[in-house]
Amino acid sequence: MKFSALHILPRRPRKTKEEVGAVGHDPVPATVNLSPAMEGSPKTVHGRFRHKLKMHKILGFVPSPRSPKPIVESNPPQTEVALDFIENLKENRLVEACQQLLLREDQLFGQETMTVEGLGQVCNEDDKDMLQKDYETLLLHLWMAVHTTFSSTPSGEHLEILRSAVETIMLLEEKDQQWEGRPEGSREAPVWRPHQCRLTHDTLLEKMVESQMRNAAVEEDNISVSNVDNLSTSMKREVCRMGKRLKETILRVARDIRDCYPPDFDVCNLYVRLYHQKFSARLTELARSGLDVDDCNYLLCWVNNYYPNDILKHKDLEGHINIESLGTLLSEKDFTTLEEQYLLQKESTVRTWFSKALSKKEEGWLSGKSPELIDGYCFCPLAIDIIQAVDGAMREARTILGSEAKAQRILRQLDSFLISYKSSLEEFVKRTGENTQAVVKASLVNIEQFRDFIVRREESIPEEIKTSCMSTLADLRDCGYGYFTGPIHEELRVQYRRLWTQAWFTGGQMVLDEVLGKLDRHMQQFTDLKPICMEELLGRLHMEMMVEYVKRMMKKKMKLKDKEQQEAAAKLLAEDSSKLSTYFTEAGSKINWLSEVLPKMAEVVRLQDPGSIQLEIVTLARDFPDLSWRHISALLSLKDNLSTADVQGIKESLVENRPTVTTFNTIPPFFSKVPTGKTWCMGRPACICYGGRRYLSKD
Repeated sequence: MKFSALHILPRRPRKTKEEVGAVGHDPVPATVNLSPAMEGSPKTVHGRFRHKLKMHKILGFVPSPRSPKPIVESNPPQTEVALDFIENLKENRLVEACQQLLLREDQLFGQETMTVEGLGQVCNEDDKDMLQKDYETLLLHLWMAVHTTFSSTPSGEHLEILRSAVETIMLLEEKDQQWEGRPEGSREAPVWRPHQCRLTHDTLLEKMVESQMRNAAVEEDNISVSNVDNLSTSMKREVCRMGKRLKETILRVARDIRDCYPPDFDVCNLYVRLYHQKFSARLTELARSGLDVDDCNYLLCWVNNYYPNDILKHKDLEGHINIESLGTLLSEKDFTTLEEQYLLQKESTVRTWFSKALSKKEEGWLSGKSPELIDGYCFCPLAIDIIQAVDGAMREARTILGSEAKAQRILRQLDSFLISYKSSLEEFVKRTGENTQAVVKASLVNIEQFRDFIVRREESIPEEIKTSCMSTLADLRDCGYGYFTGPIHEELRVQYRRLWTQAWFTGGQMVLDEVLGKLDRHMQQFTDLKPICMEELLGRLHMEMMVEYVKRMMKKKMKLKDKEQQEAAAKLLAEDSSKLSTYFTEAGSKINWLSEVLPKMAEVVRLQDPGSIQLEIVTLARDFPDLSWRHISALLSLKDNLSTADVQGIKESLVENRPTVTTFNTIPPFFSKVPTGKTWCMGRPACICYGGRRYLSKD
């Protein structure tokens, strides 16, 4: 550091002998009368800046004679040796040296005497020149002490010199203020006033910080190999060196240097602000230089993670710096540009990886390869791989971008992948191959894992992405589970047609027993289906068989003419309900509320009093809000002894009470799945579709 740019005292022009006056100048008197501006010598500075100072002999002062002291034969006590200005500088006693100069300044500019021309100022010009030179020498030592703040590992001696320099700055600042606050009409201040040491100190620190950061950016790596040398580009190494230099310096300030300064200097915030400005300026230059993807990511890591978390939030800086006042390292425009570059690259990488992973699985499917068995169940790691990739990409994005919301953008790639996966699976199940069942079973595991991932993160995933993903997964579930349930329903269609016929009513054929017997034989093929998928499959079969049963009941093919027939039918209905519920519950179905449907309908069939029927219908509508009047009309048509007026009264009662009976219901829809027309198709008109296959309805 060169000191030519530092604050150098201006030279005061020498006065001629004539300007001084004919009487010349008197020796400095022993008694000094200070002007009001100069009142308060350095010896009166309070606190830790109070120092004892030996008075030099003053020219022209003749002490009065004193009586000789008696000679004491014992050893006299040691007395403190008074050092002169130069000796104090050599000993780095900057405060003592400064106080000597301040005293001389008071003596030169505070005296008043009588001359032949009246009251006037009499000063020794040579003494003024010498004082100005001594101030320059003091300031040089002062700035050298500040400049060497970080030149070596701090020691007690080094810190004491810095502390002395800071106290000296405060003394000189106080003297500046005294001169600035002098009364009007007072004599002119010395040419070296004001020193403005505080301003010069801050300017020197700024130049020191600039030099430190510039040197860190270009110097050879002196940091451990694992930290810097392994970084792949010069840009990364430069940013890392600058960041580490910044961290080391401000931690050193907080741990050691801070105690050398009074609180009003706010030295920790001063250093952090200066380093922040230099670091920000360099990172802005780099951000605008057209970085490649890797360098862009690294720069964003420093801006959003390393700098705010590892440096500014370091425990040793807590309570010493004001983070909010610093602002950001990059402007919003520069940061947005880098952020968009990063997200586009990350989305492209994730999308490419997903595509390759799915293509690899498709090749295995088409080659006839069966999925592996883990714990006896068909398993495919595709979902785990995709979820881990999404998690990893989002975790990285959160770290690099410093924002959870921005990281969620990567989830769009999961949505796109699920759509591609759905198309691939729908095409595959149309083929007939030895490995088809095993592939679909393994795919069902993947589908449930994807669904669980979305459900667990429901609150953090944007609504639009969540809705789209869940819709695609619902289609995937229909495709996968429908692949197995479709053929089962097709084989049972003959037995379904016998339900609620005369043969079923007379008991000549055990229709439901046949249905459950065939179903049980089909279920033997699912021993290698994972339990979570088996539970979902059983739930779907339970729901679909209940829907089929109620649909057959409402076909209007039977007329129960009297009380006996209606009670007999209600009994059969209750028995069938018990058989269905028992079978599916024991098999593993968790849809327990389905066991309530048929008993409530049986009660409507059994009752004879129109008022009681009316009350039961309202109760049924309360429990199943999707129950329509067409369903109720079909159910009542079984009771051949109900008059038109009775039916109309039931309808009016339902209309009147319906707005109040659906408020707190939580049972999922059921009757909306039951068609009431002549032709019924599960989800599509004129056909039933299971797992990508279509089965024509023959009813």
